[in-house]
Amino acid sequence: MSASANDSSSTGMNEILENNRKWVEGKKAADPDFFNNLSKGQQPRYLFIGCSDSRVPASAITGTGPGEMFVHRNIANLVVHSDMNLLAVLQYAVEVLGVKDIMVVGHYGCGGVAAAASNKQFGLIDNWLTHIKDVVRLHETEFTSITDKEKQLRRLVELNVIEQVRNLTKTNIIQNALQRENPPRLHGLVYDIQDGVLHNLNVETDTINEFQHIYGIEDIKHAEEAVEKAQQGKV
Repeated sequence: MSASANDSSSTGMNEILENNRKWVEGKKAADPDFFNNLSKGQQPRYLFIGCSDSRVPASAITGTGPGEMFVHRNIANLVVHSDMNLLAVLQYAVEVLGVKDIMVVGHYGCGGVAAAASNKQFGLIDNWLTHIKDVVRLHETEFTSITDKEKQLRRLVELNVIEQVRNLTKTNIIQNALQRENPPRLHGLVYDIQDGVLHNLNVETDTINEFQHIYGIEDIKHAEEAVEKAQQGKV
């Protein structure tokens, strides 16, 4: 690595560290006990599941501060049932932190959504983007009926958020939470980078009840009982 590259890297990190010091000074000036109180633990109200896009800063666009929101981000804000990272965050947020509201937040102009809709290869990420292609398959009639490319992608962003909220309801974490009092509320939001406004898609999660016989935890219990009986030679 050249000396100029090293200098550039050092300058960039020095800027980060200086910005941190200024932020600390500002917080202490406003509240001398800010960090002492923050260090005692967290009890956030919100879980934010968003896209990794650098233009969508979770706390900034929601007006929340340290300790108010638990955050998980990935490419195109997907809720994938085999993603142990997402599931660990979800379980901790729901069962330990007791969050009240869970938001899946997409954004217009999402590169992951555009890539999934392009039918081009991008490498390893293609396997991740397949989950968005599944959204296209589920809503193919509506998706293909939109002739304007920009409007088509904007709608796909919305449809992707809707399906990811529904994917949340299918997890045993949320299924179990729904059996208890005051379960977390689920929301689907889309952030518009062009004007900074968050839009509530008012996603209806009650439709999952139509598939309770498939996704419901009672059927999981029945399956466990069936396995146990089979192991005992009763079936």
